[in-house]
Amino acid sequence: MELNTAGRSSVADEQAVLTPDIQLFTLENARGTKLVLSNCGAAVLSLYVADRDGNLADIVLGYDNVQEYLSDDYYFGTVVGRYANRIAGDTVIVNDHPYKISTRQGGYHQHGGVEGFNKKIFDAAAFSNETGNGIVFRYTSPDLEEGFPGEFRLEVIYTLDDNDQWTIEYKGISDKTTLVNLTQHAYFNLSGDPSTNIDDHEFRIFSDHYLPVNGLQVPTGELAEVHDTPFDFTHFKKVASDLLTDNEQLVLSNGYDHSFVLETEHSHALKHAVVVREPVSGRCLDVFTTEPAVHFYTGNFLNNIRGKKEVVYNKRSGFCLETQHFPDSPNHSHFPSTELKAGEHFYSKTIFRFSAE
Repeated sequence: MELNTAGRSSVADEQAVLTPDIQLFTLENARGTKLVLSNCGAAVLSLYVADRDGNLADIVLGYDNVQEYLSDDYYFGTVVGRYANRIAGDTVIVNDHPYKISTRQGGYHQHGGVEGFNKKIFDAAAFSNETGNGIVFRYTSPDLEEGFPGEFRLEVIYTLDDNDQWTIEYKGISDKTTLVNLTQHAYFNLSGDPSTNIDDHEFRIFSDHYLPVNGLQVPTGELAEVHDTPFDFTHFKKVASDLLTDNEQLVLSNGYDHSFVLETEHSHALKHAVVVREPVSGRCLDVFTTEPAVHFYTGNFLNNIRGKKEVVYNKRSGFCLETQHFPDSPNHSHFPSTELKAGEHFYSKTIFRFSAE
């Protein structure tokens, strides 16, 4: 279908011919910004944004064939859950009851498990409101899926407005007390050319602390100050500025793969988290979120991945800004809780705002 409103965004709904259950959607606003989505993992497949001269380019990494997202191990553009990032060990305690959760080799849970939300086929429907046009994706995660208690009913709402804001809202409810930590795992390269790396992208992160990790990339529990360390992005800095230092955390993670603290008490307030600038194209990205952390990942483990238009993705071909709760929160009582009580409504909001200068 086609929804056209003067001065507003338009949305096109296309049925994918390869698999009947897979749908493709396109959101396009009055400026020509275009967001191509799929109900496979609630994925963003492409995002066309103008540079300072008005030239549109796709600024997210991904695949040409939407079915590749079902076997993807890099989470390109997908929603990650029921629990994003990592939990140490194979057991979580919820309501004083131990639950065995799925783990990877190494004994930790990662990004929702063996078959997380990124590999689920969501129900999807288009809508139009005063903000813009969008898609609502729905999935019901059954009780004990990947080990987590409770039937969890999730809505992921994407909206594109004429101010070049891509808004993501997560809504959910569980019939049992459970753990929830959701994120969007888009890989960005603001140059529009993922054959080049992101080393010259300039980042400012509104955070004074980050979470150091151990050898399994799980937080140690410490909230470390960023000042006078390679993790200080309180002023604009190129991502490559400190990558070649012998900082133990950067060596351990092969680059940046760390959560930056936005608040230690979850206020649910919308916060300005990050600004990114790409100097050649002039494209800028501002990130706002109600989440208490943003996980900054510089694509450290991309290696010879054949992506869209036969472009090969390698280390630092793209970056992720994963708004979320702290990783391994169930094992650290001083971290903001990821527990969702039975019958309680879950809500989270993130805005990616694009511009050019």
